[in-house]
Amino acid sequence: MKKLLALLMIAGMFSVVACGPSAEEKAKMEEAAKAAADSAAAAAQAAADQAAAAAASAAATVDSAAGAMVDSAAAMVK
Repeated sequence: MKKLLALLMIAGMFSVVACGPSAEEKAKMEEAAKAAADSAAAAAQAAADQAAAAAASAAATVDSAAGAMVDSAAAMVK
């Protein structure tokens, strides 16, 4: 009885291993992973570009406000 059970267990292990993904399925999974990584990189780049544009806009606003204050102070001194 033990031998029969052992043979059934071995057969079960082989059947589980045989149900793994095929080479075609593995290639599709790799392509999907690469596409997801590319998409994430593009999104990160877009976010970085947007942040840089916002920083430049904020710097321009601060520069113009500082220039106006300096001009105002210079007018008061004269």
